[in-house]
Amino acid sequence: MAMVADPGNDPAEGRDARVEDYLNDKLQTYDDLEDLESLLSTVKNQRDLLARQLREAEVSLEKAHKASKSHASSLLRQSEAFQAQQAGIDRRLLIVTQSETSDEAARRFECSMEKLRDLDIAKGYMELLKEVEELSAEARLNIKTAPYTALKSCARLQNLSQTLKSLQPAAEGAAPHLVDHVEKVSNAVHKQMKDVLENEFEAFLDRIKWPSKEMRISGALQNEWKEGVGKLLELQKVDLEASEGGKKTNDDRMEPLVLLPLELMAKPLELKFRYHFDGNKPTNRIDKPEYFLSHVISLLNTHCDFLLQYLGPILRPHFAGSDIGVHPFYIDSTSAFITSLLPMLKRKISHLLPEISGQPQLLSHFIHELIGFDATLREEWGYGEGSGQEAWKGLTWEVLVGQEWFPRWLQVEKEFALSRYQTIISAKDAWEIDYDSVDPSMTKSTKSAIRLKDLLEAITDRYRPLTSFSQKLHFLIDIQIAILDQFHHRLHSAIEAYMVLTSSIARAVQGVSKEDQSSLAGVGGLERLCRVYGSAEYLEKAMRDWSDDIFFLELWEELQERARKNTGKILAGPMTVQEVANRTSNAVGSEDDSGGLFDESAGAFKELRVRTEGLIVELLSSNTKEALKPYSRISTWSSLNPDATTTITPELDSPIRQLSTYLYFLSSALASAPLRRIFRQLAIFLQQYLWDYVLMRNTFSTNGALQFFRDVTAFWDLMDMWLGDGQGEAGMRKLHEGVSLLSLSVEGDGGQVEDGVWLRNVEKRLFENNVRAKEVLEELGLGLLTESEARAVLERRVELGS
Repeated sequence: MAMVADPGNDPAEGRDARVEDYLNDKLQTYDDLEDLESLLSTVKNQRDLLARQLREAEVSLEKAHKASKSHASSLLRQSEAFQAQQAGIDRRLLIVTQSETSDEAARRFECSMEKLRDLDIAKGYMELLKEVEELSAEARLNIKTAPYTALKSCARLQNLSQTLKSLQPAAEGAAPHLVDHVEKVSNAVHKQMKDVLENEFEAFLDRIKWPSKEMRISGALQNEWKEGVGKLLELQKVDLEASEGGKKTNDDRMEPLVLLPLELMAKPLELKFRYHFDGNKPTNRIDKPEYFLSHVISLLNTHCDFLLQYLGPILRPHFAGSDIGVHPFYIDSTSAFITSLLPMLKRKISHLLPEISGQPQLLSHFIHELIGFDATLREEWGYGEGSGQEAWKGLTWEVLVGQEWFPRWLQVEKEFALSRYQTIISAKDAWEIDYDSVDPSMTKSTKSAIRLKDLLEAITDRYRPLTSFSQKLHFLIDIQIAILDQFHHRLHSAIEAYMVLTSSIARAVQGVSKEDQSSLAGVGGLERLCRVYGSAEYLEKAMRDWSDDIFFLELWEELQERARKNTGKILAGPMTVQEVANRTSNAVGSEDDSGGLFDESAGAFKELRVRTEGLIVELLSSNTKEALKPYSRISTWSSLNPDATTTITPELDSPIRQLSTYLYFLSSALASAPLRRIFRQLAIFLQQYLWDYVLMRNTFSTNGALQFFRDVTAFWDLMDMWLGDGQGEAGMRKLHEGVSLLSLSVEGDGGQVEDGVWLRNVEKRLFENNVRAKEVLEELGLGLLTESEARAVLERRVELGS
């Protein structure tokens, strides 16, 4: 088709290669010529479209050329105008400043502008001073005639003073004399108004005979009371708002201010307080801080109703709608009254502490009373309720943290606790087992462990009301856990001493007296071990219970939260996270919430308990083995008379009596669970001993086997009597199966058997092959014995060897 369209294919004619490609693509066969008209029409349309687009592009290009030329002309005109303007400015500067050059003129002009700025600032200062003087004069003029107008002027002065002081740091300390002058004027006006209003209110208080118990405000006095309180609150409002603003911008906690009406009402109460507790009166005793603390509670009880009735309805509406109106310190009459009484308490405390600092008992007693006083204010009077900065930390916190008395008090309490601990462990009956203080079914502890628990719980009660996390943690670690560690060391040393005295090397090298030997053997040795075991279990259980106490749970949760958020190493005081974890729980700081504050201590006592339990088993096993030696030497099992008695072997009387004595003592000293664990281990030992030294070392006739069965049954019956039915046999199942197999009857000897199970029948099948042996053992219900063990047992029968 390309040849038809272009037979010569002459490149000299300048045909576009793209046209040729297009035709070759569209006209590939003769059939495509039928669509030639359509193709030509499409090409024509495309050509018209391209032509139209070309014309539009030419028009756009022309417009762009014209716009560019116009913009260039505009820029040229603006440049010429700017140059002309600059020349005019230079000429005017030269004329105004009478300068010869433009640079000199600029410098002179800048100096003039600086003077204008100084003049403007001076004008602002003068206007401010004028306003201050006008406000001051207005306030002084209207103090008595229009007090609320005077209060507004005074408030404006205070706001001006506070605003200037807040802006001064940003201005690099500018205008210090102005700021100082405004502050002095503001303070003078405020003091003058305060003196006038206070005098009026004090005169009113005298008329109503405050603080008598039978005060009543009625009639016109109510309006005068309301107006007097309102004016004093309005005078103080700026200071209250500034205090609240300071709390929001300052991380340090600020104490609530005393409301002016209550400050005046507290003055006669403070005079009475000083009369009783500052002089030589019998009520002023350093050993009785509860006297002045209870006096404050008495004041609350006396005047609470009056304040609720007459002051409460004024406070809340007065501060409504302001930031102050959300704080109970200001809107609750009782809380506001308590706040007014605290300053005289703080003054008394600051004088008392140096007097008692060298007397540990008095210091401890004072802090204890102060903690109780804080708790009374919080719980009974609802003072300082809230969270974060809104919560009142208490006078105790101010003494222990603010005045840094906590280290001294902690040392005093630690010395008292350690002294009491030494008294507990040094008592004559300290290591006696107490059978009366716990339930008879529980493991019995020593009296020292019980008293130690009481001591630790008393220590908890002493620091439970503290609000500081760090202080509570110090009490826990430095006192309680420290005492637990000492007691654990004492118990551990007792176990170590026992092991040394009972070791063969120690007896050979050092020698052990007969008294020591008797105290270590038999019930004496068991009692010695049970003291340690019972004490360890008792305190371990106590610590598990403490970990579930709400107080320690909250302390643990706060510890975990702080440890997880802690970016450094210090957690509380000088203690790091790792140090706290080493003393409390390895779970500190982890995501594991199953831990507790006493994990480490409880774990140490548990290890001691488990170790002691093992020693008890060893003692029982050793003594039982020694007692069974005569029994193990019996060699007449194969020749017993058929008419022999049905009682146990005489050589077994002593071991049975001994074991009965042990069971009697241990059942009274231990709970059923540890008792069963111990005797389960002893039963395993007995089973192995009787198997190895009696069953496997002797041959038995039918009567001998039956006697051995009766002897073993005596052990089971004894254990069942103290431990429960089936306990003895359950602990020696293998031996039970062995003696059952051993005591099978020989056919024809008159014995009673079930289903024709005779000794020789069993022996035949047992020795035939392993398959038959398993079958016969299953039929006999012997599931623990292996084929080889069963064959070894039957080989002990003399009848099968004949």
